Amino acid sequence: MVAGRSLGRPFGWLWAAYAISTLGTWLAFDAFPLIAILVLHAGPTEVSLLAAAGLAVGAALALPLGPWLEFRRKRPVMVAMDLVRFTALLSVPAAFALGRLGFPQLLVVAIVVGAADIAFTAAAGACLKALVRPDDLLVANGRFESTTWTATMLGPPLGGAAIAAFGPVVTVVANAISYLLSAAGIRAMGGPESRPAPAGQAPPRSRVGDLFEGWRYILTDSALRPLFLNTVLVSGLIMATSPLLAVLMLGRLGFAPWQYALAFAVPCVGGLIGSRLAPRLVARFGRHRVMRTAGTLRACWSLGTAFVGPGAAGLVFLMCVEFGLITCMGVFNPVFATYRLERTPADRVVRTLAAWSVTGKATVALLTALWGLLAAVTGPRTAIVIAGLLMLATPLLLPRHDRTPRPGREPVRDHA
Repeated sequence: MVAGRSLGRPFGWLWAAYAISTLGTWLAFDAFPLIAILVLHAGPTEVSLLAAAGLAVGAALALPLGPWLEFRRKRPVMVAMDLVRFTALLSVPAAFALGRLGFPQLLVVAIVVGAADIAFTAAAGACLKALVRPDDLLVANGRFESTTWTATMLGPPLGGAAIAAFGPVVTVVANAISYLLSAAGIRAMGGPESRPAPAGQAPPRSRVGDLFEGWRYILTDSALRPLFLNTVLVSGLIMATSPLLAVLMLGRLGFAPWQYALAFAVPCVGGLIGSRLAPRLVARFGRHRVMRTAGTLRACWSLGTAFVGPGAAGLVFLMCVEFGLITCMGVFNPVFATYRLERTPADRVVRTLAAWSVTGKATVALLTALWGLLAAVTGPRTAIVIAGLLMLATPLLLPRHDRTPRPGREPVRDHA
């Protein structure tokens, strides 16, 4: 398994499209809350509503899209979702220029973009599975993972500089343009796309029961079920404590905003290292062992964020904790994503990924709200400690047995 080998021209265009849209997303990181605060003078309740609605309501709107997308060509869907996001985001600077931007518009745009994100991600997973050979899936997912961490490292500092110079709306423009370029990259992939349904047959009609087919498949599969619970809970706990850590560092500990950004940008180097190591580790130790080990280690770091102190020592301490966490995530994520794709039959990929994404975003919204209330009662540091202790239990949800499907074969179902 050679990480540097070419996966073909179509994959190159898909990777380029992913890279530009991901960088645009991270350039505009926190742009909507900043616009709400600085331009619309919104309060904490409105800003929290903006963040939660984009996740929860967007996830609810995306729910019926999974069955509808399953039996349609994925590239046109991905292009359409990019154009939806481009149009929705571009409406914000347009309304701002006309002096008509209001909080309801920001709310609607956040919801539309959230739903389109889920649909695009689900279609992209199915597209990737059809595009590259099974033996190349881990390499492909490793490249996406390294791209994510590169964008995470570079995007917020560049976006912050742009906001300081030109205001928060400029990063929304950059994000919108990134989706337009992503759509162009997907169109440039070329080559035929196999039909999701047999030739000459219409896609089957969507039924109400199809809305839950993704969850049904996940929860009845003995390998995917624990991974589903593990990844959703880990992501939710990490994201739920992020605002609390910001309050702790920027408030009580007195860190400057640039120091706060630096504390999370520099450790993203660990994500690059982890994603590059993942194929080599799998080749040497096997997929199941790597996934369990990296999944266990990534649960051990979050508790440390509760003990960050003031000054340079505190900043370095937090960087070390985040570096350990992100390195483990960089190893785990591409291995897990590859296993999930291999475990899921081709005619269920979109519904499975959509259900996974909907649950993840809804869980993040719910836990963020709950931990905000918990922090109001116990304080930010105590709430972060509780989340860290719960994280230590998440490795119990990782699969105990290796059920890796054989190359070129669909997985054998095990309902145990």
